[in-house]
Amino acid sequence: MLTAATGRATVLGWKAGWGLVRRLPSGAAYRGFDVAADVLARRGGKSISRLRANYAKVRPDLDDAGLDALVRAGMRSYLRYFCEAFRLPDRTTEELDAMCRAVNDEGVRSSLAAGRSAVIFIAHMGNWDIAGAWSTAHLAPVTTVVERLEPEAVFRDFFAFRKSLGMTILPLTGGPNPFNGLQAAVQRGDFVALAADRDLTSNGVEVDFCGSRARMAKGPALLALLTGAPLYAASIHYAPATAGRGAGGFETVVTFSDEMAVPESGDTTDKVRVMTQACAAYLQGAILEHTADWHMLQRVFVEDLDPARLKV
Repeated sequence: MLTAATGRATVLGWKAGWGLVRRLPSGAAYRGFDVAADVLARRGGKSISRLRANYAKVRPDLDDAGLDALVRAGMRSYLRYFCEAFRLPDRTTEELDAMCRAVNDEGVRSSLAAGRSAVIFIAHMGNWDIAGAWSTAHLAPVTTVVERLEPEAVFRDFFAFRKSLGMTILPLTGGPNPFNGLQAAVQRGDFVALAADRDLTSNGVEVDFCGSRARMAKGPALLALLTGAPLYAASIHYAPATAGRGAGGFETVVTFSDEMAVPESGDTTDKVRVMTQACAAYLQGAILEHTADWHMLQRVFVEDLDPARLKV
């Protein structure tokens, strides 16, 4: 829990970010966030240590120097997300189009064009807000679930920000059951995207992931099974921008999987486990290739979790 003083300082920092960073020249803003990322990586701390530990499991081939470089790159990617989030409300439609591109989106587009929803299992990668805003403009209205942040004022600001981008945001806690809202979104034909590479409920699915066991959320697979909507996985990463595209030298790339097959046998629990494992396997390849864009500063691997959270 945050103290009152820490909470006030956090709110003031976010308010300054929304205002000041939007007014800076693009180059100065991105360079400033790179410097801040480097400082944070050098300083270390609990979150940096967790990021390093997660990266070490994903990339056991790296020595200490390689891990140091990867953590620095990961923090630059993570803070690039915040720099872009602060500046995103001022982007024109044309600028947003130039900041994001989709790969292998034919299946998702076909589902949506036929009036069906599409449920997307995503990881905490790249810039979700750019991907969500682009998807709302070019695919279908986006509905998602978000974790309630502390302090509450920061959560409200991010909630309002994402709504301003055209997305429907369902709080994970502190409101109506979000799963009911997701089912309604599927019935509307929305593009439902859920960050599920970390289990926030203690009721997730244990999967093989990057050579270790991890807990991931069962929501995407369960939602697809109960509603009949197709399930896809998608990775989001940064790539060097080509001429006339991107911002700060990078563009956001969203790469979709093919539609995940529904198992022919087994009960719902078995099918959810198989489909969640398939999504984890797809994202594993993307995270191995774009590890620095996996912004996982929390515990996700089973051996690192509190045993009390490992309920079946």
